[in-house]
Amino acid sequence: MRSAGYQPAEPLSVWIVTDGRAGIEAQALGLAEAIARRAPIAVTTKRIRLRTPWSWLPPGFIPAAQDALTIESDPISAPWPDIFIGCGRASVPFALGVRAWSNAKTFVVQLQDPRVNPREFDVVIPPLHDELEGQNVLPIVGACNRITSERLENAVSQYKSSQLEELPSPRFAILIGGKSKRQDISPARAREISDSLAAVQRETGGTLLATLSRRTSDAARMQFRTWLAPHCAVFYENEGANPYPAILGVADHIFVTADSVNMATEAAATGKPVHILAVDGQLGKLTKFHQSLARRGCARPFNGRLETWSYPPLLETDRAAAAVLTAWAAKHRAN
Repeated sequence: MRSAGYQPAEPLSVWIVTDGRAGIEAQALGLAEAIARRAPIAVTTKRIRLRTPWSWLPPGFIPAAQDALTIESDPISAPWPDIFIGCGRASVPFALGVRAWSNAKTFVVQLQDPRVNPREFDVVIPPLHDELEGQNVLPIVGACNRITSERLENAVSQYKSSQLEELPSPRFAILIGGKSKRQDISPARAREISDSLAAVQRETGGTLLATLSRRTSDAARMQFRTWLAPHCAVFYENEGANPYPAILGVADHIFVTADSVNMATEAAATGKPVHILAVDGQLGKLTKFHQSLARRGCARPFNGRLETWSYPPLLETDRAAAAVLTAWAAKHRAN
């Protein structure tokens, strides 16, 4: 266990507060797990949702957040944790609340851009491409995640008696996203992606291992099912055990659609070549994200020609965890 300069006598109580969406919760869990690799903690996961009309309001304008919770939400009540990790819009009012209700004794960490002045939190950890600045702001490339070499090894060993390791190499993990605010995968683009990846399989004699997102539209899904699935040893569509970490662990190369920050960051955490597949729509700030991956040697746009390269795994979650513990220790000593 690495020291953060101050080790608590008892495990730190840590709350993870999100709306329960898989991609959002994984970011908060990833940070908590990275903290746990450095100091003893006890984690409590809380999933919350706001009732209308409160869910329509900006996060900083919800006067009584606890009264705005839906009946199925987990309670947000004392005793307050040592560390609060919030991620996503719904968590912001409770991050602000817990800091006040605990008389600032709870150390409040907010992931992503909270759209509230960063000074209202102890630490804010946004993606670098959001260009948020402040004394207590720690920008990272992409998003916090749960990817570690140990987790990937365990996933591979547990996946159907390790049959993945027996598949012909090179093995290609294919991570397909879908619709977001500004991007989507049209049926035509899905067919183009399928054809280009089938060509990679033919040229290399390797193995395609694909997983589709819940965001993948039915129309795009049909194209992938028709033109990509026949070439895949694994083709996952959200039924049964998710092979996502296992195929990341066994892959020699990773292909990921350009719409997803989470998937690209997780891919880059493996240290394996990451090929970005173009999607439809405007990338906006995602262009800066892809550029930051490229500058670190993690990812390149896929233009139909397979390239191989190496780079140190992108371990931004570990960097964030070390910074959080250092800041928490400094505040604890000051109090």
